[in-house]
Amino acid sequence: MRVLYYDCFSGISGDMNLGAMVDLGIAPHYLIDELSKLKLDEYEIKICKDSKMGIEGTRVDVILKEDHHHEHEHSHRNLQDINEMIMKSDLNNRVKNLSLDIFMQVAKAEGKIHGKPINQVHFHEVGAVDSIVDIVGAAICIDALKPDKIICSTVEVGSGFVKCAHGILPVPAPATAEILKGIPTKSEKVPFEATTPTGAAILSTLVNKFTDSKSFVTHKIGYGVGKKNGNIPNMLRVFLGEELEEESSDKLESEEYIIECNIDDMNPEGYEYILELLLKKGAKDVYLTPIIMKKSRPAVKLSVLCSSEVEDEIKTIIFKETPTLGVRKYKVEKFMLERKYDKVITSYGEVSVKLAFYKGNLLKHKFEYEDCKTLARNNGVSLSSIYEEAEKVFNMNMNLPQ
Repeated sequence: MRVLYYDCFSGISGDMNLGAMVDLGIAPHYLIDELSKLKLDEYEIKICKDSKMGIEGTRVDVILKEDHHHEHEHSHRNLQDINEMIMKSDLNNRVKNLSLDIFMQVAKAEGKIHGKPINQVHFHEVGAVDSIVDIVGAAICIDALKPDKIICSTVEVGSGFVKCAHGILPVPAPATAEILKGIPTKSEKVPFEATTPTGAAILSTLVNKFTDSKSFVTHKIGYGVGKKNGNIPNMLRVFLGEELEEESSDKLESEEYIIECNIDDMNPEGYEYILELLLKKGAKDVYLTPIIMKKSRPAVKLSVLCSSEVEDEIKTIIFKETPTLGVRKYKVEKFMLERKYDKVITSYGEVSVKLAFYKGNLLKHKFEYEDCKTLARNNGVSLSSIYEEAEKVFNMNMNLPQ
């Protein structure tokens, strides 16, 4: 699985993100050509190598052209203006949708802070040309890299104060703080605004998981160089690699519970009904064991394997649907092979097959009984014929001897 990991040890801004993407391998001419599809002629992009504290990376600067530098209307586009600009462009639909998702994060944050509907929010910094380039550029790069999963470290937000359109405000800026709700952050060693609203919106939209654990094989590393100086390098580091399988992936382990009771005075016809109820409520397994109780009375032990989440519901069913007056409960450890599901296409129809793996190797397989039963009935053949045909097709697909 292709993984993109954001290491935000010094925060993230829109320009740092673009620098990191180019440093990771996105061709500068590709980024510039794709951005030109916005048909914005108000800026130029300067891409160059730069370094912080001896670490080399890539710096991306969006420079306003002199003719537009003092035109205030360009820094107050609203969500509808940006939506029209993006949707009318020649960018592909994936980039368009991702760009608008990122802008929506900022719009919702600004709207909540200022008490306005999102369509009435003027974006100030985010509506400015450089932020439009940063956000759409981020979508272009992610679309080009096509990671299966995006992971991010705890996000450094910085400290101190920042000058915004509304005055001098504490770090993180209100919009940044709003966007980062629910995301792990820290403010440790960076004495300035480390994460901007644009950077926060990129992470909030793109990232699937936040963790400081780097459980993957690294293939490439990129550094995006920021504009500020401090006691740690103002850089965004990104990793591109392949995710490692967890050690437990081929023998999964979990803690669950057995809930059981002895029953000697119940109509046996009711067991099928109870088993169905228990399985529908989330029981992992239900089984009956013939036992002999005191005074040599024949009885049945009802055993239910379940997680703690459904324990109360399982007990409720047992007490309501059986004559028992009490249940026993004890913790058990489960050890399971990794399981995957596939299908085989036989001459009779489609059959699901469960595959079990141990240490990455296929160990056993089993065809879905209900599928085989349905095909046997529909085709007027024996159940064994369906199993034999499914086995034949499965072996051919796996290049196994028949």
